[in-house]
Amino acid sequence: MSITRISFIVLCVALGSAMAPARPGGGSISGKVTIDGTPAKPLPIDMSKEPDCAKQHATPITTETVVVGSGNALENAVVYISEGAPDEDGAPTQPVSLVQKGCQYLPHLVPMMVNQELRIENDDPLSHNIHPLAKINHEWNRAQPAGTPPIIQKFDKAEFIPVKCNVHAWMHSTFAVMKTSHYAVTGEDGTFKLPDLPPGKYTLTAWHETYGTKSQDITIAGQQAQTVDFSFKAKLY
Repeated sequence: MSITRISFIVLCVALGSAMAPARPGGGSISGKVTIDGTPAKPLPIDMSKEPDCAKQHATPITTETVVVGSGNALENAVVYISEGAPDEDGAPTQPVSLVQKGCQYLPHLVPMMVNQELRIENDDPLSHNIHPLAKINHEWNRAQPAGTPPIIQKFDKAEFIPVKCNVHAWMHSTFAVMKTSHYAVTGEDGTFKLPDLPPGKYTLTAWHETYGTKSQDITIAGQQAQTVDFSFKAKLY
């Protein structure tokens, strides 16, 4: 699989999974997630022991535990309806994807619904390992040699699951398993939007792997557009 195709797959996953399915006629919640203070700088990752991966990166990649954009915008935060979400007719039939490329998990954060199919591929010429450290769901640990078929999995309970590779210690991801399709993942500008919410009372929650959660109650009336911002206090290491 070419790098161009991988980039296209990751882009489709990000666009497809970062916004909830449309329900025309409802209200919406939008906003921005930021950092208050000066966060620690990302650290460079040494891939010298895996030259097949190192040569895929024009410049050394860095850790993604905290990724901050212009104006202290926080990337890779999940914003979702944690209470009061409308009933759903099961999980989406389209799978979400995790690709191992250049000794990275792509994307770093994989949002999905409970019982939605997860498809994991290895596009590197070497073996990888996928180890979700689940506490509520069943924990599993599987190797995926180069050229082997995709690994297909589902999770039947809501949970934010850290994922590591036992072969390459720098490889980390998170499976964000939620009961609702009303969620968004912030990009480099830190913004989010949850469209087409029926009138009602909701709890809106922002989650980040380093900073934890912040929640706010909100009421949607008719086709009202609400704005909610979240700010996490910076942590230095």
